[in-house]
Formats: sequence, structure tokens, C-alpha cells
Amino acid sequence: MGRGKIEIKRIENSTNRQVTYSKRRGGILKKAKEITVLCDAQVSLVIFSSTGKMSEYCSPSTELVKILDRYHKSAGKKLWDAKHEHLSNEVERIKKENDSMQIKLRHLKGEDLTSLHPKELIPIEEALQNGLACVRSKQMEYLKMLKKNERYLEEENKRLSYILQHQQQLAMDVNVREMDHGYHEREREYHPQMPFAFRVQPIQPNLHQNK
Repeated sequence: MGRGKIEIKRIENSTNRQVTYSKRRGGILKKAKEITVLCDAQVSLVIFSSTGKMSEYCSPSTELVKILDRYHKSAGKKLWDAKHEHLSNEVERIKKENDSMQIKLRHLKGEDLTSLHPKELIPIEEALQNGLACVRSKQMEYLKMLKKNERYLEEENKRLSYILQHQQQLAMDVNVREMDHGYHEREREYHPQMPFAFRVQPIQPNLHQNK
């Protein structure tokens, strides 16, 4: 007895709905992979669950962006508005400029020069010469600044040496004045004494001895 036909309608029970989603999502992703391999088809599949979780598949031989671009051209439907198209063009322009700058940088480093025509080497040489001139100019400015700082330090050293010598001289003068002042103070404390006077007494004759 065959399986009964399942009515296609929303599953009300959330648990059953999630289980059915997981099974059928796996089945459709499997079918997408099979048709890619069996039929050499380019397939892109994007699925969003009711909770917002995304599942995707894209054939290994292509990318989702390329698939969308092909759909855009084939169906004639605008997937992006004018603002998005402008941003996309701007990104592409910046990418090309970046690639071009990377190539020029390699050339300035002396890489990948064998494929260039001699005329193409002229602007590279001029750019290197200009760069070398700028580097030398910066070096000269730096040397001038160093010499200026050196002169300033020498003058500052002389000024500080002069101040130090002046302070030392003042300190010596103060010490000399203090020593001189102390000497005079001690001189006043000791007044000159009158010299001792010695009076010689005449020797009296011994009367007892004469008798």
C-alpha cells in the first residue's frame, strides 16, 4: 500500500515544523549538489529558516555574485538600486587603482622590469630621481636642525658655566668677608695688657753679720 498524499500546508507544531525543515533542507541541498555533478550545471541555493538561520550552496565552479549577475542580465531584473550599483562600480574602480599602484610599486622596487618597454622605464627613472632628491633634501634639513641644536646646547652650556663660576666666586667672597669679620671680632675681645713693672729692691746689709 503506497504512502498517502501529504497536504502541503503550514505545520502548526513548532517542533514538527523544525524537524521537517531540517530534513527537507538536507534533501534540497543534496539535490542541488547532485544536479551540479550530474549535469555540469551552475547552481546557487540560499535558504533562510523561520528563525533567520541561513543555509547556502553554490557550485564549486562559480560564485554566488556571478550567479546573481547572470540572473540580472538574463532576466533583465534589477537586483540592485542605483546607489548599490554606484558603490559596486566605485569598489571596482578602487580595486583597479590599487592593482595599478601595486604594479608601480613593484617597478619602483626594481621588480618585474623585464617586461617593460624602454620608454616605460623613463618615468620610473624620473620618479626614483625625484624621490632621491626629496630624501636628500630631508636629510639636509635634519642635519641643519642637528647643527642648530648643537649650537644652542653649546651656548646654553657656556651660560650655565658662567653662572656656576659667578656663584662660586660670590661664595668665596662671602667666606673671605666672614673670616675677616671674625678676625677683627677676636682682636677686639683681647685688649692689650699693661706690661708688668718690676721694681728692684736694694739689698740691705745684714747687721747681725757685721757684729
